[in-house]
Amino acid sequence: MAKNLQSVRGMRDILPDQSSSWQFIEDTARKLFNSYGYKELRTPIIEPTELFKRSIGDATDIIEKEMYSFEDRNGDSLTLRPEGTAGCVRAGMQHGLLHNKQQRIWYIGPMFRHERPQKGRYRGFYQAGIETYGIATPDIDAEVIAIAARFWKLLGFKNVHLEINSLGSNEARQSYREVLIEYFSAHHDQLDEDSQRRLHKNPLRILDTKNPKMKELVSNAPDLLDYLDEESKNHFEELKQRLDKMGIAYQVNSRLVRGIDYYNRTVFEWITDDLGAQGTICAGGRYDGLVKQLGGRETPACGFGIGLDRLQLLVEEQGLDQSNNNPHFYLVMAGKDAELTGVTLAESLRNTIPSLRLLSNGGAGSFKTQLKRADNSRADYALILGENEVDEGNITIKPLRNKLAISEQQSISQTELNEFISTVLDLDY
Repeated sequence: MAKNLQSVRGMRDILPDQSSSWQFIEDTARKLFNSYGYKELRTPIIEPTELFKRSIGDATDIIEKEMYSFEDRNGDSLTLRPEGTAGCVRAGMQHGLLHNKQQRIWYIGPMFRHERPQKGRYRGFYQAGIETYGIATPDIDAEVIAIAARFWKLLGFKNVHLEINSLGSNEARQSYREVLIEYFSAHHDQLDEDSQRRLHKNPLRILDTKNPKMKELVSNAPDLLDYLDEESKNHFEELKQRLDKMGIAYQVNSRLVRGIDYYNRTVFEWITDDLGAQGTICAGGRYDGLVKQLGGRETPACGFGIGLDRLQLLVEEQGLDQSNNNPHFYLVMAGKDAELTGVTLAESLRNTIPSLRLLSNGGAGSFKTQLKRADNSRADYALILGENEVDEGNITIKPLRNKLAISEQQSISQTELNEFISTVLDLDY
């Protein structure tokens, strides 16, 4: 017996009944990003492996454990993108979008990381993000954070809070790195296996450990904010002032670091308590050295990435799905003459009322069968065309749900249908 084909572990299908909440999130994101004057950039899901090794950092979990990499027929090493920023920088450099220019862009699409699947975390996942280039001042940090804050408001999220920190300049970060190595080396026997491995490669990541046995050790580590350079301190203070002026609440978390090496100065996370351990729904900050690191010129940059899978869980958790893609009407057509009339009528309605969701019966079927299909489609109403309706130029409207504009079946002239639909559904035509 042939083995049943299944999706790859950690990958998943988004089924039709789940798609409305995804569309609600994605449509909200697109409208919001566009409203701030950001423009969409679409990059390939496959990039040269070297792009991610040079940008993300060799000592990160992504590079060490999580990338889907392979050799193509030409022997080139390629990788399914694990995050969005590196590809945006590569595209900006390749197409001359970054040199002596300001850019505000957004992206949305699938990413891939080979990690342990769990609630809110998949090997094939979806991410949206914004990227800004050419602006070094803290006003853009504040704008980026404000866009995320408005996103949560538009989605209706509750119990979401912001944590911010500054990693300082690359020089200050390097000095702090040496201090951390010295501190953790003195407590080497208390470090878990991951932390011992990171000690000399990326000691800042030890601060982000989820191991409860290391909580006290990490809490007693030297404070990053004490080692900031003066310019980074001023930058961070100005950011906080702007957030205060905009009424965006935040908490300074000096233990907050990002899992990717290219960050400097501002870093932030938006966190919810409603998703358990997978509580971070948005993370970002500054990465002023990344363009130069990838072969371009010194270019200030700031942005964030949002895990859409976790947002979709949060939408369901908080009961916020406001979208509805079910049909407004299901067109029942009993008989050949009714089918011919129905085709013309349906296309006329779609032409005059573009926002109308109208599902026409397919595959014929008895009157009873078609009404059952209408009910199963979750349409609000059935539009019924039978022999009598065709002969008289009428159409019967049958409500299929409770609490609709009409509660009883009624018949109207086909010429009045446009106005009826517009009134009942409040749609323009």
